[in-house]
Amino acid sequence: MFDVFMNKNGSRRDFLRVGAVGGMLSLAGAAQADASKRKHRAKNVILVYLGGGLSHHDSFDPKPDAPAEIRGNYKTINTSVPGLIVTEKVPMMAKTMHKLALVRSGAHNNDHHETATNWVMSGRFGSAFGDFPAIGAVVAHETGFRGALPPYVSIPRNPSFTWELGRSAFLGGRYESFKTGDPAAAGFKVEDVAPSEDLSAKRSARRKTLLSAVDDLARKVEGNDLIGTYDELRAAAAGLVLSPEARGAFAIEKESDRLRDRYGRNTFGQSALLARRLVERGVKYVTVNFGGWDHHSKIWDGLKNKLPDLDVGLSALVEDLDARGLMDETFVVVMGEFGRTPKINKDVGRDHWAPAASLLFAGAGVNRGLVLGSTDKQGAYATRRPVSPADVAFTIYDSLGIDPRKMLTTPDGRPIEILDTGETVKELFA
Repeated sequence: MFDVFMNKNGSRRDFLRVGAVGGMLSLAGAAQADASKRKHRAKNVILVYLGGGLSHHDSFDPKPDAPAEIRGNYKTINTSVPGLIVTEKVPMMAKTMHKLALVRSGAHNNDHHETATNWVMSGRFGSAFGDFPAIGAVVAHETGFRGALPPYVSIPRNPSFTWELGRSAFLGGRYESFKTGDPAAAGFKVEDVAPSEDLSAKRSARRKTLLSAVDDLARKVEGNDLIGTYDELRAAAAGLVLSPEARGAFAIEKESDRLRDRYGRNTFGQSALLARRLVERGVKYVTVNFGGWDHHSKIWDGLKNKLPDLDVGLSALVEDLDARGLMDETFVVVMGEFGRTPKINKDVGRDHWAPAASLLFAGAGVNRGLVLGSTDKQGAYATRRPVSPADVAFTIYDSLGIDPRKMLTTPDGRPIEILDTGETVKELFA
């Protein structure tokens, strides 16, 4: 049984609207979101991103009757959904499948890590450098900044081989994700949130007075955007440090040892737990980055470490959200940039494979126990109800009440649609 810890904070500091870029914070004006005019199923989103590409054969779409070079090393087990099997490496998820929906027909046609990642994270195809803003950045732009917490958070960050993924692109730095660091690290503290020393009420008041003086100075310097921006950065950073709401949201050490153990004392498990704490307190979009699935060689050595962490942490997240009554308002999406090749290669690994992948969805009205789509006997191609990156993005936006066809404006004044294709995966919802 989960230790239920419900935070019912009262007032929020609406004048602090915090975003992040790199290690810096920026203050954004409140957005007038069209979301309020549309019906929505979800209040917030948790994206569990499996960077590198989860092997669907070895997890949620096993092919037990295929030849050994396709079937792989793992046996299959039954799940809580009659007739649905998964591999023996995800036994706790097997017991949880009746609480979520499995899509076995994720599909697109690009096998390059960064290009495919930017595609699935934004819903629009572009270059490897991220031409279009990630879904989380658009959500921050459309819903605005409310209270002391940023609307878009990445845990621990958006890793790539060479640069950050999940960026805000032309929307600008104020809509970048706030990056937390590793919540499983000893003495975990979030930079710019945890104060370096205890602040007395008197010292806090003096700091606020100083920031107010900087505010006044910036307003008096007509046309000096640099000073104005510096004022915003300082005020936003101080607001996070001084806000009990912000500091409390990231204080994962307040969770019971029993619950932390249930999620798993590793980076993914504690990241999933922190994600729950953040959406519970009003963060709109949290990306939990769990990379390391690019197993071109010795795949069994790699998966023996990765799959148990995913199994424990993801099942705990689903059960915890459900136990706390948060499933109705939280849309959970689990995906990577693609699947893996059907055939084991000469290095005992599986390579990049975009035509087939398994995706998981839960919460916000998702039809529990649904299995949607299928792949062929070798797990090579989606044979029924293919789901594209644009479809996933469209579904997320629609669930939040954001119009996926809304026009955004680039810095040079060019109008551009949030999504230029895609549709809601209607079968997901009861």
